[in-house]
Amino acid sequence: RRSLILTLTLTLALRVHPNPNPNPNPGATLSSSMSSSSSATTLALAAGGGALIGGVVTWLISRRNRLTNVCPATAWPAGKPVLSDPEAYPLYDLSRPPKESFEGICDMLIDELLTELPSMYELPVREVTWMRDMLNYNVKGGKMNRGTMVVEVGKIMAESRGQTLTNEQLVKLAILGWCVEWLQAWLLMLDDVMDDSTTRRGQPCWYRNDHVKKIAINDGVTVEMAMFKVLKRHFSTEPMYLQILDLFLETTFQTEMGQLLDTLCMNLTLEDFTVDRWTLIVKYKTAFYSFYLPVALGMTYMGVTSQSAYDTARDILITMGVYFQAQDDYLDCFATEAVLGKRGTDIWDKKCGWLFAHAYHHLTTKEQRKTLADNYGQGPDLEKEAVVKGIYRDLGLEGFYEKYEADTKVQLEADIAQVTELPQGIFHMFLKKIFKRQK
Repeated sequence: RRSLILTLTLTLALRVHPNPNPNPNPGATLSSSMSSSSSATTLALAAGGGALIGGVVTWLISRRNRLTNVCPATAWPAGKPVLSDPEAYPLYDLSRPPKESFEGICDMLIDELLTELPSMYELPVREVTWMRDMLNYNVKGGKMNRGTMVVEVGKIMAESRGQTLTNEQLVKLAILGWCVEWLQAWLLMLDDVMDDSTTRRGQPCWYRNDHVKKIAINDGVTVEMAMFKVLKRHFSTEPMYLQILDLFLETTFQTEMGQLLDTLCMNLTLEDFTVDRWTLIVKYKTAFYSFYLPVALGMTYMGVTSQSAYDTARDILITMGVYFQAQDDYLDCFATEAVLGKRGTDIWDKKCGWLFAHAYHHLTTKEQRKTLADNYGQGPDLEKEAVVKGIYRDLGLEGFYEKYEADTKVQLEADIAQVTELPQGIFHMFLKKIFKRQK
């Protein structure tokens, strides 16, 4: 590259400063005055060419910095930022089950990050090994519905336009999907600590391991920052990079506001646990990052700029996300730990849940309400938990939930039928994944 630049700039310099005294007779002896003139021309040529080379090189460097979003304040040590080479991406094989190709991308992202840690962050082998174990333990093992939906959104949108996604596009959609999964992972890592949870995805919560404990708090924040490093590595040269960053930042803040609404319930009375408060909590804590984010990422990567398209998608997906959390609250109470993959603790933890909010404020008698108040949110007490579940059954909350589920499906299908700016298949696919799920 440098040789090419030098050749081009010297050529330009010669055109700008041609030899004013070409000698038609190479064998002739130049006069001293001619020799002096030639020397001056040579010096002028060298100066002019050098200035031009310097200017071109400076322009090319600044151009490269703009294209790669190099920040001089963080471009240390030499070699940063470490960016991806799309030509080195693995084959995203659509002939395989969707989750198989998707899982392989996570391994690539972890390997990339760990390779960078010793040289760019001076991290010793012990800490690098910790990072590998921590990431494998926490970011894998889920249902991956959020992440795979990003890829599916991209595929559906491409098909609606008569296009075929390239391997680079498929991999980048999968990378965005894994960023959603890593976002989910660190949120759960910290949520488990705050809720004193015991199991997650069929194994002990990360902080429950004897060699981890409070280190899990730092690990959770580290996974969050690792997610942003993945985005920088693979998208900083893309025109939609700032929009993707803004989407992740905004969604994370929305989720943290939902977490605040949820955790502050420990300072509230049961009278405050209304259906409206529950709806506000789950809208911000769950719906934005679990439903709107995957679809909005696919739309952003595929170049959708219509505000009304995003507004339409948000309205439908938030409704879907609220329904999803009602499912989650129902399963936390009535599904077995073997099926759910975790021990339900909402009753122990005094959660403002869908079941409790409806029961306490709308379905119970005065006596039942007092019994709920005496037994709800009393910590890991199996007897009191059984009392609460008994009241839920007496009130027919299982049938009450089933009717809510059926009514919500009808509402969502009617809303989806009105969508014109986006393929309706995006929303039908999401609804199909969650309707009547068992875990």
